[in-house]
Amino acid sequence: MKLKSLKIGKWEIQHPIFQGGMGVGISWDRLAGSVSATGAMGIISSVGTGYYENKRFSTLRLDRPKNVDSFYSKDALFEIFKNARKLCGDSPIGANVLYAINDYGRVVRDACEAGANAIITGAGLPTNMPEFTKDFPDVALIPIVSSAKALKIICKRWSKRYNKLPDAVIVEGPLSGGHQGFSYDACFEEKNKLENIVPEVKKEAENWGDMPLIAAGGIWDKKDIEKFISLGASGVQMGTRFIATHECDASDKFKKTLLNAKEDDIKLIKSPVGYPARAIKTKLMDMIADKTAPKVKCISNCVAPCQRGVEATKVGYCIADRLGDAFMGEDDGLFFSGSNGYKANEIVHVKDLVKELTD
Repeated sequence: MKLKSLKIGKWEIQHPIFQGGMGVGISWDRLAGSVSATGAMGIISSVGTGYYENKRFSTLRLDRPKNVDSFYSKDALFEIFKNARKLCGDSPIGANVLYAINDYGRVVRDACEAGANAIITGAGLPTNMPEFTKDFPDVALIPIVSSAKALKIICKRWSKRYNKLPDAVIVEGPLSGGHQGFSYDACFEEKNKLENIVPEVKKEAENWGDMPLIAAGGIWDKKDIEKFISLGASGVQMGTRFIATHECDASDKFKKTLLNAKEDDIKLIKSPVGYPARAIKTKLMDMIADKTAPKVKCISNCVAPCQRGVEATKVGYCIADRLGDAFMGEDDGLFFSGSNGYKANEIVHVKDLVKELTD
């Protein structure tokens, strides 16, 4: 199957592949810029930008970005986009902004001002996303959903309040890395498999003008891409596969942890965000289990559902600090991975990976 280019809003994407937005510090300027340079869609994560360039853009406390403004540093986000543009020029590049974060609206505006051509939002239903992008009409708005019902809610709300519909929708199944859009038990239910929810969301999308649908969660190779395009998707989003690239902004420790992972090492764990998250089993999980993980201090105040460390204390770890440790290559970091991450066996260049996925 020859893959077709993808039109989203006013932007033409040569290869219908989104590189998933991964924080802290996994998909920043080097990865996203390199992906967009190939004709695919690079996506910069807005999470934890206060760690960028050894945290020189941050106000620090205990060597970590202090509070919301510092953890989601506007200055660092601008620098990341500027450096990504040196790699990809005018090619479309997006920003991933989680809905569950504190100061969501401000970060969306920051990303638009920094030069994002698209805003991608998951971790909740972004029913008010257009409110923060009305001064940026050329920016494509792309929510992430896990059901047809979620897309219907978003479309009804956007249409009524803003006379706006999504420019595309990402449908994420329960095999993705990081946070899931399902409860723990629901992640294992047959009805929630990506191949079962894509046709349902596609049918709902047709009720709203048939926007492009991007399938995500557990997609690994061209065979997977062809499978989901045959089910009605216009393209796919892949995150974990891009970690095993030379250009990925992740630490060498993160990449080595992924390469060494076995299938049984990739687990669903509890998260302070309130949803299960998929990560590689390391000593951190043992420390959480026996209550010896680093004490929760809530320095960064990263996500609203955590209630300033209340939920982090319940699950036994601070997600901002542990993702920050993974970025910095610390042993007690939290290393997110999709369910197929164990298949990674070598580090390749982005251009070669995109060529493999599209040829």
